[in-house]
Amino acid sequence: MELSFINKLGRVVLNFFEATGRLGIFCGQTIYHCVTPPFYLKSLGRQLIEIGFYSLPVVALTTLFSGMVIALQTYTGFSQFSAEGAVAMVVLVAVTRELAPVMAGLMVAGRIGAAMAAEIGTMRVTEQIDALSTLSTNPFKYLIAPRVVAGVLMLPVLVLIGDVIGICGGYMIGVYKLEFNATTYLVNTWQYLKPMDIISGLTKAGVFGFIITLLGCYNGFQSKGGAQGVGQATTNAVVSASILILIFNYILTEVFFNA
Repeated sequence: MELSFINKLGRVVLNFFEATGRLGIFCGQTIYHCVTPPFYLKSLGRQLIEIGFYSLPVVALTTLFSGMVIALQTYTGFSQFSAEGAVAMVVLVAVTRELAPVMAGLMVAGRIGAAMAAEIGTMRVTEQIDALSTLSTNPFKYLIAPRVVAGVLMLPVLVLIGDVIGICGGYMIGVYKLEFNATTYLVNTWQYLKPMDIISGLTKAGVFGFIITLLGCYNGFQSKGGAQGVGQATTNAVVSASILILIFNYILTEVFFNA
């Protein structure tokens, strides 16, 4: 019985390191093909529109209501200490440093990560990727590199727009519901705004964009077993990307906190 447990534990550990090694090799190949020619600009343009433009409504709604909720919650707590004037600062810092990058990352992971895994997984099980290799087209160049580059470029843009919309959501609640003075709220927001708040959020967004697209492509590229395998790859892409977003969010927050 003890040997059986040790065998199972060893199998789990070996499978983990095997999967980590495959992902590391895949990541290295992806980065190499992202920075070396040839570049498929048409494919890159399609992915920029798909990741950026079509994800904008979801990110905008998420950050808008997040900013509104933060304004309400902070007012509820700060009003007990007569510190209502700090609501603008808390909304600003919370949206730019945490809420906009994390919420945008999770929303894009659910939308884009799943779509990439399903699309590339379908191409894998129907042997379309093998056909690309037969036609002397590198699948990493044509399928994966444009998606990863587009993710790294567009996530910061989405987060920057989400910052503005989230702060506007807090302004709407502060002025029209909590009856703050509009000029005072805007002045407080501008005074508390620091470049590091924006930089940290955009840095997180770039990392999250790389994680989402890399895991979406990886799980789709490694899928097998027909429709069931594609479904499993889609689920793995969303779950693994979401978990890594939360983990790297803490790591990057720790780095900027110490800085």
